Amino acid sequence: MAMELWKGNEAIAEAAVRAGCRYFFGYPITPQNEIPEYMSMRLPQVGGCFLQSESELAAINMVYGAAGAGARVMTSSSSPGISLKQEGITYMVGAELPAVIVNVMRGGPGLGTIQPAQGDYFQATRGGGNGDYRTLVLAPNTIQEAVDLTQDAFELADRYRNPVMVLADGMIGQMMEPIEWREQTEKAPIEKGWATTGTKGKREHNIVNSLFIDPALCEQHNRRLDEKFQEITKNELRYEEIGTEDAEVLLVAYGTPSRIAMSAVDLLAQEGIKAGLFRPITLWPFPETQLRAAVERPSVKAVLCVEMSMGQMLEDVRYAALGKKPVAFCGRSGGIIPTQHEIAAAAKAALGR
Repeated sequence: MAMELWKGNEAIAEAAVRAGCRYFFGYPITPQNEIPEYMSMRLPQVGGCFLQSESELAAINMVYGAAGAGARVMTSSSSPGISLKQEGITYMVGAELPAVIVNVMRGGPGLGTIQPAQGDYFQATRGGGNGDYRTLVLAPNTIQEAVDLTQDAFELADRYRNPVMVLADGMIGQMMEPIEWREQTEKAPIEKGWATTGTKGKREHNIVNSLFIDPALCEQHNRRLDEKFQEITKNELRYEEIGTEDAEVLLVAYGTPSRIAMSAVDLLAQEGIKAGLFRPITLWPFPETQLRAAVERPSVKAVLCVEMSMGQMLEDVRYAALGKKPVAFCGRSGGIIPTQHEIAAAAKAALGR
């Protein structure tokens, strides 16, 4: 298929429509506003529904309702807006409702800045709401991958009856790149016999709920959810390794910084330093075992974690390394993007050069 030039946010929205999303509820916030804007134009063309809600809280609860009725539904926001949606997200996980949530991250904490950042890693991967729950988190580093992962997110959400988050940053949302759309293939719809679609007098009522007054029943429910999270961890790990086979220094980065880290790898190669990149694509589940295997390679003398935050994924990287190799950090925050020269200098420092 022919390549087309698309802006990140609009490509994510179109990918959702092509994945069968027919309902979108959201509230404006920079730098993700092109997503609801595009959905307001596109969804009526395919018989769907776009609604700008009165708040983020209202939006996520509208998502809850549509997901409970079995619809493919999405919301999007940026960091402070996702914070407001956390209550609804934990309710949706508790009620086992599938939906896609896009976070185009900006600087924080609080209102922060509208520039690209990655300070929502903890919120996305640890769960910003209450209770024992997990949300599958996909982190693209190109517009093409943002498209592909958004479409995958709907399949994963339905497969596991769990919200899936696409965690992008302001750079991914705002830049333009050529992409190629997947060929449309007919897929059998996932049966949603649990959905509250009306009994028409032919079956028992379906109940969608996350309230368990009896502690024993609540624990039983939590154990079943945990089994599902373990199944996701087993089946859905995604990552990329570039030049890690004989690397002296292993760079670990996701999203936009992973692209800059690759430029740093090239800079280091010009100085005769072998560097490689390990890029988690699923942030939860985190590819811990795979990263540990890369860290343990004899050629690796140091690991450098690169983020647009003050160091959040750093904790997962250190845990994966288990102290077997030194782990250094290179990060900028508040909307400042690290340069390839900063990353290369940090890598050399990690090697003691």
